[in-house]
Amino acid sequence: MAGLTRRGFVRGTIAGGMATTFGPHPGLAAARRHNSHAPAILRHAPPPKPVIMLDPGHGGKDPGAIGVSGTYEKHIAVAAATELQRMLMASGQYQVVLSRNDDRFIPLAGRVELAHKHKADLFISMHADALHQPQVRGASVYTLSGNASDKQTAALAETENSADRFAGHAGIGGVPAEVEAILNSLIHEETRRGSAHMAASVIQAFQNRVQLLHHPSRHAAFRVLKSGDIPSVLVEMGFMSNHLDEQALRRAAHRTQVAQAMKQAIDHYFHNRVSATL
Repeated sequence: MAGLTRRGFVRGTIAGGMATTFGPHPGLAAARRHNSHAPAILRHAPPPKPVIMLDPGHGGKDPGAIGVSGTYEKHIAVAAATELQRMLMASGQYQVVLSRNDDRFIPLAGRVELAHKHKADLFISMHADALHQPQVRGASVYTLSGNASDKQTAALAETENSADRFAGHAGIGGVPAEVEAILNSLIHEETRRGSAHMAASVIQAFQNRVQLLHHPSRHAAFRVLKSGDIPSVLVEMGFMSNHLDEQALRRAAHRTQVAQAMKQAIDHYFHNRVSATL
């Protein structure tokens, strides 16, 4: 500082004005002027992109439903999720994470844990299950509830929740305590509303584009949806037990159509969420 003071004094004397001698050093003044603009730059920084967790159901030793012609649900789920991820990333609006992008088994609790690890803003589990009624076809969307909306959905939830039998246990033992707490928690009201809004957006986007199940918005105690603070839905893209649904889901063009509709639903969901905060 002594050196800086002497240099300042000399410049002040040469300039013929003692007032400049004890004024702020030009370099320091420039730095202050520069710093004064820093908050403005920060104020105009773009908001962080929403994080979406896409969760292709089943995988590895768990094939999921097996279609009438032998198609595995696990392959359909990851193919559709990968296409949806591609579309969402191409938009530049989101960060998108897949719970799996290959053929491996992940316990239900592990899927929820991944969503929290990545601080997901939305969780979408993608499936194409089977029913005992082969004539039933069409896409549907499910949210979490303590009670199933109907017997068909209750049976579907029971099937989905039994996926952990491939992990060698029927329950959620062997998972971190914090994950078990999440799975056992009551869903928060705000999260419930977000899940319901996303489900409605999916149904609206599917109309006139993807065959829908009768009463397509349903609910039950799906374990994979039991995240207390992340809006979560389970999308059944169709039923492998119906030969028309299975044939459609085997076609890349149809899966692209499903992914396009789901992207539209996601766009609608986040647009409305942002509008509500303004």
